[in-house]
Amino acid sequence: MWGSDIDPGAIAQAHKTAQVPILAGPVAIMPDAHVGIGATVGTVIVTQDAIIPAAVGVDIGCGMIAVKLDLFRHAMPLDLHPLLKEFAQSVPAGMNQNHTKASDKATTWLMKNPPPSELPVSDDLVTRQLGTLGSGNHFIEVCVDEQERVWVVLHSGSRGVGNKLANKYISLTKRANKEKLPDPDLAWLESGQPLFDEYLGFMLWAQNYALTNREFMMDAVLAQLSYFIGRDGRDLPEISRINCHHNFAQEETIHGWDDVILHRAWVTRKGAIASYRNQAGVIPGSMGTSTYITAGVGNLLSYCSSSHGAGRRLSRGQAKRTLSLDSLHTKMEGRAWNSDKASSLLDEHPDAYKDIHQVMRDQEDLTVPIAQLTAILNYKGA
Repeated sequence: MWGSDIDPGAIAQAHKTAQVPILAGPVAIMPDAHVGIGATVGTVIVTQDAIIPAAVGVDIGCGMIAVKLDLFRHAMPLDLHPLLKEFAQSVPAGMNQNHTKASDKATTWLMKNPPPSELPVSDDLVTRQLGTLGSGNHFIEVCVDEQERVWVVLHSGSRGVGNKLANKYISLTKRANKEKLPDPDLAWLESGQPLFDEYLGFMLWAQNYALTNREFMMDAVLAQLSYFIGRDGRDLPEISRINCHHNFAQEETIHGWDDVILHRAWVTRKGAIASYRNQAGVIPGSMGTSTYITAGVGNLLSYCSSSHGAGRRLSRGQAKRTLSLDSLHTKMEGRAWNSDKASSLLDEHPDAYKDIHQVMRDQEDLTVPIAQLTAILNYKGA
């Protein structure tokens, strides 16, 4: 376990996960861990020939994308508030907010990447949601690093289709379970079962969908930013691009605990990123704090993983009951944001999250900061 600020409930929940007999090693708890559905958000679970759908989570493939631009803050207007409205035109955000019509780009992607069988939502919705943000803690930020170089950072996942798939297979897995479990949501699917093959096919497809969704949004945001700064839609020069999941499962080679054996296993990171040696990562704090660009250390004890963000300290309900709109406005001073939707964003108050700087200190043996980003614009869906 890494972390100096982890709720006892999250640790108790992780203990339940550790009792599941299919685990191929200890549960690794990241410093941003907090209570989730079934498995704790901020944990890494390794299983042999089995997957726990609830541990993958209900937003399959959710993650981060960050682009470092060859652009500096002084080349942009001081007032970025008009850019919020322009982002809203190109990237729909919020619950049930989609493109009114599927783009040719989205339709082509679905034709080239068909799901393994019929989806629980229409193809039209699948394509209209490609390139949309969603709600909750999903966001788009324009940031600057320590050298005032501009970055664009974005957080989103597989939208409605991933959620429908996840809930369907979590429910089916629980119904099919014959084991006595400390939590019904810890039910698993084993290799060789038809249901395992079904879920695996959809899970991998949804992870690809989520990755593509972030790419589509990033391309749209960069085009909008190009117009905003007077480059008329011409491609902005990119220095680097990082696109990483933090709710996902993939088969990896795991270093055995006897320090000799190597074996293939399913690594499920629920609220964690892969952090192999020198692997680039994106670890956000909250809408009023910093985002870190990182390089992995490759720590075998964490299955080469690190945190996916700051992690919640308060639930959404607690945040709405205990935090004020005035303090939210104070925390967001100095940046453009959806201040007209402040009451709907109160549960995303920076004080509802852990201190991202402490989280980074707690995982110094998991990942190394490469850049610290400060948001100058934050765009969210209420």
